[in-house]
Amino acid sequence: MDLSGKKVSVIGAGKSGIAAAELLGSAGADVLLSDLGRIEEYEVLRLQKKRISVEQERHSERVYDADFCVISPGIPPHAQVVKTLESKGIHIISEIELASLFCKARVVGITGTDGKTTTSTLIHRICDADGHLNGYRSFSVGNIGVPFSSKVLDMKSGDVAIVELSSYQLERCFSFKPDIALITNITPDHLARYDGDMPRYAAAKFRIYANQGEGDTLIYNEDDPLLSEHFAGKHFPFNVVPFGLEPLSDGGHDRRIVVADGERIVVRTANGEDQVIVISEFLKNSFRGRHNISNVLAAIAAARALGIGYEVVRSVLKEFRGVEHRQEFVMTVNGACWVNDSKATNLNAMRQALEAVPGTCVLIAGGRDKGNDYPSIAGLVGKKVSLLIALGESKAKITSAFEGIVPVHEALSLEDAVSLAYGSAGDGQTVLFSPGCASFDMFENFEDRGIKFKQCVYHLQPC
Repeated sequence: MDLSGKKVSVIGAGKSGIAAAELLGSAGADVLLSDLGRIEEYEVLRLQKKRISVEQERHSERVYDADFCVISPGIPPHAQVVKTLESKGIHIISEIELASLFCKARVVGITGTDGKTTTSTLIHRICDADGHLNGYRSFSVGNIGVPFSSKVLDMKSGDVAIVELSSYQLERCFSFKPDIALITNITPDHLARYDGDMPRYAAAKFRIYANQGEGDTLIYNEDDPLLSEHFAGKHFPFNVVPFGLEPLSDGGHDRRIVVADGERIVVRTANGEDQVIVISEFLKNSFRGRHNISNVLAAIAAARALGIGYEVVRSVLKEFRGVEHRQEFVMTVNGACWVNDSKATNLNAMRQALEAVPGTCVLIAGGRDKGNDYPSIAGLVGKKVSLLIALGESKAKITSAFEGIVPVHEALSLEDAVSLAYGSAGDGQTVLFSPGCASFDMFENFEDRGIKFKQCVYHLQPC
């Protein structure tokens, strides 16, 4: 795109904001990058060399002298800068929307409350393997940690961009149109952003397919009650591919195309069924649980929509060991298996981790609460947890919710929590670090939290 002479404000100088500013600058725009916080000096100098204006610790009046604005996903809709931009009629888009305007590659967009990163990683690995055979490249971008804008100019026709998308990123998408859209599930999360309104949260997720048309594909999880109800009886101009592993309880019509059928995964076609893989071939110690079978179904559906053969899919699945911070095996100490599930920032992710644990576990949980309904998992906690160690801002709420159901200890720090778990876990048990809460009370993000947890475990001295 040629944006010569266009004035563009970029609000927020995180990774995506900086990448957006650089992309705009390369397209000839007159760019102002503005942030209420401090920006690293080396970053300011680097951007200024690219003729990008930078202001920090304020949003000046210059922000509003713009043809349009690109906003970072972490800036909430009620922020004053957003309200002022809207009052002045300045169009606000997301970094994802901006990058998509430059994209020549095929796009696979993945959203949902849980499973986005695992599913995105799986699809990327499959595309990468297939691309080596067939001469195209695969890019993994978006919410996974690499800004779409930082890679989009490297993408060529025939390449594949696997774009992980949060609801925050989708809110300001207006023309973004993935060739393949995938929704893993939708359960309560980030509701403070949406004033506790679950339909508003779901509506942000549904923007992923808003511009799809003939020749595009939408893949969704038929096991998810909200998604199943939303898509029931609707007709679309694009191809719709439901997947699922739960047996139908009412004996009704089964719409699912990619399914877990007993011990195997099959794709249903007009001519019958194609077996893709036997489930036992890919479930491993660090990649287990019914939710991961569901993630595999989603990835297979996406690979099929891209025209990738089952042999490539099988070879990748057999080697896959999961993603860091998502039910990641750390080590065994004194017969107890330690698992890092720091990416579990909501109760549904914690529930999935508990269901995947063989036997019972010592659970370390807590952090910044997001309005969690702890009683909703009380039965599962009572069944799977021998000791619950509560941590962070939410520890008092967790203690109140589960006292009398399981023994609960409150920890002063992550190191204290690991020490308590070390002294309590029995031979053959699992110590599961699955916070079920955001990390920002004590850590920079869930990655920082997971890394620090692993460091604590590595320093344990086996008896």
